[in-house]
Amino acid sequence: EDPGQTMFWLRRLVASSRGSSRGGVWTWRCKSSEARGAEVLFAPNAADLVAESGRAARGDGMRSSCYPAPAHGRLRSAEEYVSSLRGRQLRVYVMGERVEEFVDHPIVAPSVNAMAETYRLVESEPEVATAWSSLIGGRVHRFTHVCESKEDVVAQNVMQRRLGQQTGTCFMRCVGQDALNAGYTVTFRVDAAHGTNYHARFKDFVAHVQSFNLVVGGAMTDPKGDRSKPPSAQADPDMFVRVVARRDGGVVLRGAKTHQTGTLNSHYLVVMPGQRLGREDADYAISAAIPVDAPGLTYVLGRQSCDTRSLEADGVDVGNAKYGGQEVTVLFDDVWVPEERVFLDGETEFAAELVERFTAYHRRSYVCKSGVGDALIGAAAEIAAMNGVDRASHVKDKLVEMTHLNETIWATGYAASQAAAPTPAGNWEPDVLLSNVCKHHVTRFPYEIARLAQDLAGGVVATMPSSADFASADIGPMLKKYLCAAQGVDPDDRRRILRFVENLTMGRNSVGYLTESMHGAGSPAAQRVVINRLANFDQKRLFARRLAGCGGSCGESPRDDASS
Repeated sequence: EDPGQTMFWLRRLVASSRGSSRGGVWTWRCKSSEARGAEVLFAPNAADLVAESGRAARGDGMRSSCYPAPAHGRLRSAEEYVSSLRGRQLRVYVMGERVEEFVDHPIVAPSVNAMAETYRLVESEPEVATAWSSLIGGRVHRFTHVCESKEDVVAQNVMQRRLGQQTGTCFMRCVGQDALNAGYTVTFRVDAAHGTNYHARFKDFVAHVQSFNLVVGGAMTDPKGDRSKPPSAQADPDMFVRVVARRDGGVVLRGAKTHQTGTLNSHYLVVMPGQRLGREDADYAISAAIPVDAPGLTYVLGRQSCDTRSLEADGVDVGNAKYGGQEVTVLFDDVWVPEERVFLDGETEFAAELVERFTAYHRRSYVCKSGVGDALIGAAAEIAAMNGVDRASHVKDKLVEMTHLNETIWATGYAASQAAAPTPAGNWEPDVLLSNVCKHHVTRFPYEIARLAQDLAGGVVATMPSSADFASADIGPMLKKYLCAAQGVDPDDRRRILRFVENLTMGRNSVGYLTESMHGAGSPAAQRVVINRLANFDQKRLFARRLAGCGGSCGESPRDDASS
């Protein structure tokens, strides 16, 4: 019952014992559920506990040389997380200039703030942001958790929508979360087929990430070059990340990954192949965990619409001055990866499965857009009220349509998670068909929601003078006079809401809300391919023939393989 005594005896036990692990994983629980959650997630020496346990706590557990304890220890707060990003000497370029400390760069800082909110959610709503992990025997951040039940899969969606509501942007951790879950299954399957040791390596990596509460970024999208040709047939072999050398104890990677969300804000990058591969593409069938500060990595920040507004002093014209997204191009210049961090190497037949399992998670992760949509619908309703037209029937109808579209996104993603099933590895995976239906909705509905928001905001959303004009002693008072609307509405508040609508529909955060909705986790055609494969039209034809009383023969009859 005493948390302090529990930790004292547990640490002594782990440090002195090698034979008490179960399945290579230490499992322990305090009698008090309150103490259990607090001790594992927030105990002053929780990270030391993991470091002391080492191989004894995990059987063939992590090698200290491969996963050394980070200097910052276990991250317990948003402030500690931000601090952990400093001093890493990353090669980062912003608008052609090398940036020594990207955390403080005004264009990059909003993305750091957005990801920091994932840590703050642990403090404000631990039941939403944390989960019990049997891998390390304690509570962990849900973004680092491998789903152990249907409820875990559903809880991811609840967390994602909540963070969308709180940040109004992409918070950049879903790719890593989904890479961990997909990799857990695929490494198990590869081991079963080839007798490799990938799954044990992968569990060691996940345990390390969970133990120190780290951020993982996923890296799947390659430049691709000529889309009509596979990786090995490209004129430039570096169009896909590949193994250029295999040395004793590891591999060397070269190439690039594009559109990488939140990579600068991460601690590790998990590289994955991005498409089906043939036997001739063996060097491209690589998956591995790489520290973001590994030698040979260079990061180039992508431009976003209106991004230089973040350089302006008052931040009003940004629309969402505190939170923003981040995409980078990652250049791999002969990056060394020790074999302990390699989870796929040459097993080309599993590349497509890794992609498909990853997208099964990631395409229903786009319920985060329903959280951002909640904020945009709120802005549309607010600007209608500020304009004095919130009771007009056509305004109500537009707000209802926006809500209908937004909730449809949520409903299909939530349904995919509710229909989750266990994988051969023991973790849980969402329904693949419903996940793709969810993402296909996301490629369309945010655009219509954004159109209706602009409709309700009026043309001033795109023609309003700058914040500097409103601050001018000469013209500012007159501008505020003519920006007034319904009685009692502060023109500065109206200006802020209009800029927020602009930000999400054509400004900086439209990258995450619109373009990312179209192309993230695969463009619309990719979802249609999966939907076509899983639709089971033969079964549907059979239903129709039975109900219509068909008994004759006219061409090819559907196969009677319906299970119900």
